[in-house]
Amino acid sequence: MILINLLPHREEKRRRRKQAFFAGLGAAAVLGVVIAGAWLLALQHLTAEQQGRNAFLSAEIAKLDAQIKDIASLRSEIEALKARQRAVEDLQTNRNVPVYLLNELARQTPEGVYLKSIRQTGQVVAINGIAQTNERVSEFLRNTQHSSQWLERPELVEIKVAAQAAASSREAARDQRRLYDFSMRVSLKPLQPPADAAAPSARPPAKKP
Repeated sequence: MILINLLPHREEKRRRRKQAFFAGLGAAAVLGVVIAGAWLLALQHLTAEQQGRNAFLSAEIAKLDAQIKDIASLRSEIEALKARQRAVEDLQTNRNVPVYLLNELARQTPEGVYLKSIRQTGQVVAINGIAQTNERVSEFLRNTQHSSQWLERPELVEIKVAAQAAASSREAARDQRRLYDFSMRVSLKPLQPPADAAAPSARPPAKKP
């Protein structure tokens, strides 16, 4: 028996192809939506993690800033304490400067030189005295320049013949020696007091011949 298909098979094939095409488009669209949703969820997850890390870093930075402020305040307090310590040390040193100065002048003053007045202004000391000869004054200048641990830059201001009292007789006038008035300036060295200067000797500031 011979069967003859009288239906429009070509239209049926087209319809099936269209259905298959639209089904493929729908599946592709669904797959695209699923992929996009998955990617969106992954991006949201990564964004949340990054935001968490940023929040953690911000908190740690805030802690570090607070610690830095504490360190800065501690440094300022340490500097203030050091400044106070230096001030106390300077006061302690300056309190003993007259003792060291008199002791050093007693050591460096040669025989034949008498000191009449000593006046300190800051780091400069003005000295007035009487000497038997000019050489004694020169020796005094050399001692303060080269042999002193406390004095430096001596400068002779003036030297002149001292006024002499009238002699009662010719012999007394003949034996009378000429004296010289002198004035000089000398500077104090910016040094700490030496160890042996803590107990200065009781020598006078001027020596007698």
